[in-house]
Amino acid sequence: MINAARAVAVAVGTILATGCGTDLAPADHAAATAHTHASSSSAPVSFGQKAVRRELQAAVTAAGLTGGKVEAGFGRHQESHSLVDTGKKGKAAALGTRLTPCVVTWVPTDQYRPLRAADSADRQRQLEAMLSGLTARGWKEGTPRQTVPVGGSSTYFMASYKKKGWFLHARHLTAPSLDQVTVMVTETVCFNRLTDEERALIEH
Repeated sequence: MINAARAVAVAVGTILATGCGTDLAPADHAAATAHTHASSSSAPVSFGQKAVRRELQAAVTAAGLTGGKVEAGFGRHQESHSLVDTGKKGKAAALGTRLTPCVVTWVPTDQYRPLRAADSADRQRQLEAMLSGLTARGWKEGTPRQTVPVGGSSTYFMASYKKKGWFLHARHLTAPSLDQVTVMVTETVCFNRLTDEERALIEH
């Protein structure tokens, strides 16, 4: 369990680093924003956090994933952030609060309850159905979906998607003592504004 949990912690730290900073640089985002304001009233409404939450919630509900909620910020997921140093932990918490307007998360409430293999397989099918629902809503696949072993009978599923300056990272860890699913969406431009020190907090 310790090795599996450690693998999750490493993956958690790379979510923003892997997914963000690849769509729009700050200058490009500013130009796009200026263009939007200059457009006619018939121009599309900006794709913001509320729209992301609506689309993710709709996909989660349609897939039958229950026991959790789609929320702004890191939510309960932030509690598992792997930082030993108390000073760094405090800075990471403050950074998490500041990033709340550009992060959306879904985590089921029963992720640490041991499940039968059949239950894990069913949850995986539901997760993939949720991702298909997002594809139908215009989300484009980033890195191809993959499942990798993380020791013993544990496996780790990863998938990523992008839409209009937002990056979605979904993962599913199956282990003897837990069955953990997390979906996190981050806004690229927010990560672009971070300092090197702040990026280090996220990546570690």
